[in-house]
Amino acid sequence: MDADQIRILKPMLTRYLKRFDGCFRRQDTRAHLPVYVGGQLSDLPAKSCEPMALAAGMVPRTLQEFLAHYCWDEDRMRDQIQQIVVCEHAGPNSIGIIDETSDVKKGDKTPGVQRQWCGKVGKKENCLVTVHLGYATGDFHCLVDSDLFLPESWSEDRGRCREAGIPDEVVYRPKWQIALELHARARENGVTFDWLSFDEGYGSKPLYLQGLDDREQLFVGEVPTTFSCWIKAPAVTDRPYQRGGRGRPRKTPRLRSDAPRPSRVKHLLKHSPTLRDQPWVQYHIKEGQKGPIVWEAKQTRIVMKDADGLPGVELHLVVARNVLDLNEVKFFVSNAPPETHVSTMLLVAFSRWRVERCFQDQKQEVGLDQWEGRTWLGLQRHLILTSVSYLFLARVREQLRGEKSRTHGVPSPRRRRRTRAELVA
Repeated sequence: MDADQIRILKPMLTRYLKRFDGCFRRQDTRAHLPVYVGGQLSDLPAKSCEPMALAAGMVPRTLQEFLAHYCWDEDRMRDQIQQIVVCEHAGPNSIGIIDETSDVKKGDKTPGVQRQWCGKVGKKENCLVTVHLGYATGDFHCLVDSDLFLPESWSEDRGRCREAGIPDEVVYRPKWQIALELHARARENGVTFDWLSFDEGYGSKPLYLQGLDDREQLFVGEVPTTFSCWIKAPAVTDRPYQRGGRGRPRKTPRLRSDAPRPSRVKHLLKHSPTLRDQPWVQYHIKEGQKGPIVWEAKQTRIVMKDADGLPGVELHLVVARNVLDLNEVKFFVSNAPPETHVSTMLLVAFSRWRVERCFQDQKQEVGLDQWEGRTWLGLQRHLILTSVSYLFLARVREQLRGEKSRTHGVPSPRRRRRTRAELVA
């Protein structure tokens, strides 16, 4: 970035933030938006309210109250973020990515904090967890929605919730259910995803997979090795069953007594002729920092076991193995049409790094993990404002990348981007 480009960023930011004026009724409240976003985009070593306010010559409490108490419409701001993405950054082969991130916190007053699995440190820790929906197309990626995961211990203690300002209607929801709500909210604002991707924490939930399929949302998601399915759908009967003519009859529908039991995907790979005898085929996924990333894969059609233990959605099962470490094996499922090429599904499956990059940039550059507060509203607004800041960075990056391409006469990376992984001869 040269000096001329740096000089134009401030007026660009001013014009960008004007697009959120409708979220504020009062001008004095609106004036805090550029202070907060400007602080997140600055080179301050710490980007919580206090250092950002002091750098702007403002009393820290004012910026804290801007988050937690002042009257403005954070939901409308989130909707505006999604409208900007839809109108100005939507593109072909768009991928939505569901993932979560965690931040270590001290004490027990931060909304949602408890001792739980913390991916940031790789063990159980006192932390809060937030679920996010990312959007990626071409070289552009950003986060379009986020929400707090409220543990059951919090949900059952409404006095503690009221103390943190958590509304009574906000209760415990499994993370996969939050993910479906984020997806539904984005769709209501016109955000469409050609594909959706997620890790095994979400892929292990049959109700989540069923929910996406019911919405006709194509997905490619990782599943655990214990994911249960059949190669062929077993027979189901509606006749009630009563052992020995006594006791309460089993509910119907149910599997027939002679139906095969479901198998775990790891067992299918070892014992099912459909996968076991199928040769591995190598695919070039993408170029990494240390060279080409190549995996080999097999594929078959399966029927997943639903939440009731019955045959559910028919899916692709793609088994991928790292050619540099044959012990690293991943299992993916997809509701793509039967004729979909394995390379296409692999490209979607290995696109989750885009949301991980969003988390990394937002924490290192914008201060996603540096929120310090005790109110639910303050946290929700911090998540949305951080997305506002990061969307500006993504827009600037895309614009400068385009300028560089035109200046040097090099085709845009988007134009020569592969729409699917490349088969390795």
